[in-house]
Parts: sequence; structure tokens; C-alpha cells
Amino acid sequence: MDNSLIIALDFATGKEVVRFLEPFGDRKLFVKLGMELFYQEGPSIIHSLKESGHQIFLDLKLHDIPNTVKSAMTGLARLECDLVNVHAAGGKEMMEAAIEGLDLGTVAGKKRPRCIAVTQLTSTSEEQMKNEQLISVSLTQSVIHYASLSKEAGLDGVVCSALEASYIRERIGSPFLTITPGIRMESDSVGDQKRVTTPEYARSVGVSSIVVGRSITRADDPVKSYEKWLNAWEGVCQ
Repeated sequence: MDNSLIIALDFATGKEVVRFLEPFGDRKLFVKLGMELFYQEGPSIIHSLKESGHQIFLDLKLHDIPNTVKSAMTGLARLECDLVNVHAAGGKEMMEAAIEGLDLGTVAGKKRPRCIAVTQLTSTSEEQMKNEQLISVSLTQSVIHYASLSKEAGLDGVVCSALEASYIRERIGSPFLTITPGIRMESDSVGDQKRVTTPEYARSVGVSSIVVGRSITRADDPVKSYEKWLNAWEGVCQ
């Protein structure tokens, strides 16, 4: 999973996903499914993508009482995704319950999905965090705190901005995944993201994997765009 480029399939229907993936042929990709797609299509979209050999990050950001999250993860584990997540704001007990649920639901002989926690969304600014969440420490301190709590709970890593990844490495070390959205090329619009970096910067600070969505999925030539992003992420000269 380290050094992966994960494509965010931010589509509303399975038909759109099929159209997007068709030009890639038999190429095996690492893709992220969020709430929009999963809530419309359900487990069937997972089964279809797994049958095609793709790795899957199911991005539902579970955040509820521990027992509910445990039960939900027990069911999600049976889908055999490669990566799932919770929101660290749910607390240590909830995150521990998530791992318990994944262990219970994982089929015998299979490897349980890795589980990571969202720290602060990359669409959240420090001003928003302080004014709306009433968190008085800096955004970086908040992210590091959530990452440390996630590690204590037995999770495999966190979702964070690349801007915080090096601090997490210093505090927690490896192996601990840092999955980073909010990645843009120098020439790209930042859209609804606040804390953005380039793929080259993410690589330089030791990020485990980057998540890229519209820059690939909305491109005129998605395959060409994917190759461009992959080269930038892997440090290949073009």
C-alpha cells in the first residue's frame, strides 16, 4: 500500500465508474469509493471492482458510538476492501471498537482491511477549526494528537494533509500510514480544499499514499492524466 496513487472515484453511479475505467483496460488500480457512490450502489460496486482486480479504499469515515461502529465494521470487513476508515474525533474507544469489528468480520484465512482515521479534513482551515470546532491548539497539533490517539487504538494510519505528514512521522514513526488528499499540480485550481500540496512535496516528506480525484477523473484523457500524476508521484522525469 505504501507509495500508492489512489484514484478517488467521485461519481454518483456505477455506470459512470464503468465508463471511466474502460480506457484503462486490464490495468489494476487502487481506487477510493466515498459516500456518494457507495450509498447509491451499495456492496455490488465493491464486488464488481474486486472482481476486476482493483484495490479498494472504502472512505465512509465512520463516526458513531463504539458498538455501532464495531457492528458496521464487522459487516464492511466481509466486503474484503483493502482500506477503510473512521473519524478520529469519535475517540479512542470507538477506534478500538472499529478494529474489533474488522477482526470479527474478516473471513478466516484472509487479511483484515487496514483501518485509518481521518484527523482534520483537508478542506478545513485553522480558523474554521478554532471557530467552529472550538479547538484551541494549532491545526498541526490537533492532527498530531489525533494521529497519536489512532496509533494507541491500534489503527494502521491516518488521513492527513501532506503538510502534517512529516510531524506525524517524527512523533509516531513507521510503519504508520499517512494517506493524503488535497494533492494538486502547481497549475491546478485548489477547488474546495484548503491545505494542498503537490505530489512532489508529498513524496519528499514521506507520505505513504496520495489520493487524486477530479484532476484524473474529469480529465479529457484520464489514462494520460493518470500517467502524468503517477510520474510526478514516483519522481519520474518526463
